[in-house]
This record gives sequence, C-alpha cells and structure tokens, in this order.
Amino acid sequence: MGETRERMGKAGVIVAGSAFKMALYVCVIVLIIWVGKVAYEFGHDVFNQQAMSPGEGQEVTVVIKEGASAYDIGKTLESKGLIEDALVFWVQEKLSNYSGQLKPGTYLLSTAYTPTRIMGILAGDAEQEGVES
Repeated sequence: MGETRERMGKAGVIVAGSAFKMALYVCVIVLIIWVGKVAYEFGHDVFNQQAMSPGEGQEVTVVIKEGASAYDIGKTLESKGLIEDALVFWVQEKLSNYSGQLKPGTYLLSTAYTPTRIMGILAGDAEQEGVES
C-alpha cells in the first residue's frame, strides 16, 4: 500500500510539473506575440508619417527653446497637437536627414504638416517652408 501511494505521489509531481511547464510556455508565447505586436505598431508609426489633420489644418505657434533635445521638441509638438507621439518623433528625427539640425525659435506650424515637413521647417530648410501640403 505504501508503494502505491509513493508511485501516485511521483505521478502527481510529474503531472504538476508538466502542467507548470505548459503554462510557462503559453505565457512565453503570449509575451512574444505581445512584444511583436507592440514593435510592429511602433515601426508602423515611425515609417507611416501622417499629419494630425490632413487638409486645411490649424495653425499653431510653437516656441522651441535653446538646447532642447529632439525628444523635448517632440513633447512640445505633441502638447500642441502637431504630432501624435514624442517618442516616435524622436526616432523619426534620428532617422531623417534633419538629425541634429533642429533649431530654437518661434515657428508657425500647421496640424496639416507631416512630421518630416515639421522637421524641415525646424531645421531651416527653405524648401519645406514653401511646400504646399
């Protein structure tokens, strides 16, 4: 009788261990899928630039302070409703031709401008200032 109980105990441990492993694998798979989804959405936002309000848009005055980082500028633009996400703007700026060229000053921007056009204007690119949206 004691031997049977001992075998049942070992079997229970094996079943419990297998169930734990299975639950762990499911959690890891769900985590991988979630991370992949978040990464895909972030990449999509970075490379699929959209104006906040296509068409006419609203003009907004923005003051960029001396020494502001690209992320700080992104936070300012986000608070003014010109871009959707400061972190996405920071990555876009790092990948753009305007990386490190954004200048302080007071600018009149529109919600109809794409992030690249906004970067061009903030970098002093005369071509971007005169482009029709």
